[in-house]
Amino acid sequence: MAILPDDGTPADVSVEVLIAGAGACGLVAALSAADAGAEVLVLERDAVPQGSTALSSGMIPACGTRAQAAANVEDSAALMAGDLLAKAKGQNDKALVEAISAVSGPTIDWLTHDKGLELTLVEGFLYPGHSAARMHAPPSRSGADLIGGLASASERAGIDIVTDALLTDLIADGDRVTGVRFTRPDGGTETVGCKALILATSGFGGNSGMVRDLIPELAEATYFGHSGNRGDALLWGRDLGAATADLGSYQGHGSVAHPHAILISWALMMEGGIQVNAEGRRFSNEHDGYSEQARRVLAQPGGIAWDIYDARLHELGMGFEDYRRAVAAGAVLEAADAGELAALCDLPEAALAETLADIDRFASGDAADPFGRVFASETRLHPPYFAVRVTGSLFHTQGGLAVDGNARVLKQDGTPMPNLYAGGGAARGLSGPSDWGYLSGNGLLAAVMLGRLAGLDAARLVSEG
Repeated sequence: MAILPDDGTPADVSVEVLIAGAGACGLVAALSAADAGAEVLVLERDAVPQGSTALSSGMIPACGTRAQAAANVEDSAALMAGDLLAKAKGQNDKALVEAISAVSGPTIDWLTHDKGLELTLVEGFLYPGHSAARMHAPPSRSGADLIGGLASASERAGIDIVTDALLTDLIADGDRVTGVRFTRPDGGTETVGCKALILATSGFGGNSGMVRDLIPELAEATYFGHSGNRGDALLWGRDLGAATADLGSYQGHGSVAHPHAILISWALMMEGGIQVNAEGRRFSNEHDGYSEQARRVLAQPGGIAWDIYDARLHELGMGFEDYRRAVAAGAVLEAADAGELAALCDLPEAALAETLADIDRFASGDAADPFGRVFASETRLHPPYFAVRVTGSLFHTQGGLAVDGNARVLKQDGTPMPNLYAGGGAARGLSGPSDWGYLSGNGLLAAVMLGRLAGLDAARLVSEG
């Protein structure tokens, strides 16, 4: 993997806008650029488009959408930007936050009404840090269905996607990218020339060395992401003189069924569920956020916790494809009472009973939770109980190449590179410098909206010559 000097040799084929990666960011960028009249080609290392998007729950935050209006949900770009800034304690890029918030609603409406994706508003609960219902997702709540919808839209738009194409090198004249070289499974190589390049290859979660150097607290955590996320975009950008930011930032998740490796929705925690450790004790405020909870769960004995909830929340969970898979895999346990629950989970019965009694007192207003969580009386837990054994995992990195409000990669001096764009995990995210700044949905928010911004601006760039 290298930056190759442009020696004037003609490329095998040339296009106006070249996109590396066919996840949500890359396909949204392709659809956007094509809509704006640009000639587009997408290179994808896998046999089919999937990437990190396929492993997600498919939820994209957006404000001011038609779906929100139909549900009488009041939201705005200012409110959404405020939530993003508050979660990251103001340590994220305010201009980028505002640009992404502003384009989020129109982008979701464009995807649903112009591109034929089925994205519905997720109602009935709020994820940590969101002031309004603004998650939009396929009815299945499945990232696989989201990427499937984007791939179908790309096919209808006549966008060429070359799969099994491992991008190995960029070709550049100074800091201007003029093309790329990629390798086929049989070892053959090809070159593609371009007027603009969009890097949508995600982050570096699949590169254990980079994770160990940049996110040492999760060096031993299970990586719940795409193995192809090797940090290529970050390394290419650095070699071209690009600036980077927030490289210690990441999205973790504190609720992955173990050993089944299935995501258990944090909606269960937000609507009344709790987490206990092997001692039957709670160890945190579960409403702080699922990203920072990964580190907290990993700090418990054996790096394990138990999600504890009731039949009402079990029914809520059944609305999620991942949860239904967990049920089918036998990861979800059911117990008639606290004693049976303790036996099934191999937890100390007295300690678990005390924990359940404590949260009932918190919900009744007879005591305050020492971790600061507010328990509502209407969400108190009742037998029968349900439980899932979980661990904490690294989902994706949130640091990357610094970009402006049009997703243009920035140089060290803050000026944009001539024709290089980045989005999704390849770019600096919205979460600030660490895990605690991750607001639910930030990963797909950055992927989809930076893809939109990059595609539109790249088309503008090539049209202006």
